[in-house]
Amino acid sequence: MLSNNIQAKEKISSRSGPVKRGKKMNIKPFFYLLPSGILISIFIGFPVLYTLYLSFFNWNLISPTKEFVGFNNYINVFTDPTNRQVMFNTLIYIGILVILNFVIPYLISIIVNFFIGKTKGPYKILFFIPSLFSLVVGAMLFSWILNPVSGPVALILRDYGMKLPQWTNSGSLAIIVICLITNWKVFGYNFILLLTGLGSIPKNIIEAAKIDGIPKWRVIWDIVLPMNKSVSVYVLILTIVEGLQYVFTPLNVITQGGPNYGSSNILYHTYLNGFVLYKTGNASALATVTFIIFLILLALEIKFVEGGRKHAD
Repeated sequence: MLSNNIQAKEKISSRSGPVKRGKKMNIKPFFYLLPSGILISIFIGFPVLYTLYLSFFNWNLISPTKEFVGFNNYINVFTDPTNRQVMFNTLIYIGILVILNFVIPYLISIIVNFFIGKTKGPYKILFFIPSLFSLVVGAMLFSWILNPVSGPVALILRDYGMKLPQWTNSGSLAIIVICLITNWKVFGYNFILLLTGLGSIPKNIIEAAKIDGIPKWRVIWDIVLPMNKSVSVYVLILTIVEGLQYVFTPLNVITQGGPNYGSSNILYHTYLNGFVLYKTGNASALATVTFIIFLILLALEIKFVEGGRKHAD
């Protein structure tokens, strides 16, 4: 009986032909991706590696030789008083930007979505209009409006016996004004992203909670916010990364990092060291530290946003 089964299997295998042990790899997709890969390697990959290389040298962009200093530039990033002040300023920027560009848009998007209801369109248009303008225009506009001597705000306050402080001479006040300019640019985009995320939550879950008599604030806290976690984490990380980048323009237009580095941040200080003071090694070390921070934020985005989508699916 066993021999008959073996013979039958051999006949079936001989009729069906030889068994394929493996599939040939399709290399067409790699050819399609090759142009993008080349461009990314030239304009992103090589500059990142070369910046990492320069961070171990002392060079002024002019001298034909580079002095190898090892990790001294990285030590200088965390020990130099100016660099530490810039790092502290960067943390202040992040804190203010998170409040202005994430917390407040999130609160307003919740109010618009759950308490206002159908008339969402005008709010989207109203908040998004500033995003269409250049940050240079915004910086010049705010510097004129908030001019301590001849600006409209100063003239109005003068009529009431008050005086607008010289915010350009104060690092902390300059940081607040620069964050307000960035908020004017970014607020509408973040608001629409958060509002869209809230609108994608299934209505039947919210209606079932209402039928059960659960208070609206409990529905928002226990149901809406957890279900919107992936979008909120994405906007939070976007606020930090793009906020620090957007801050560069008003910094360069209004304060140039002054007074005495009081309004500078890590991105502007990297530019200042590299292309104004010609401290290429220090600038490269700052850029590498910033790149590592952004990589950590990217890993968090992948973990919470992409991971959240997989669990939802």
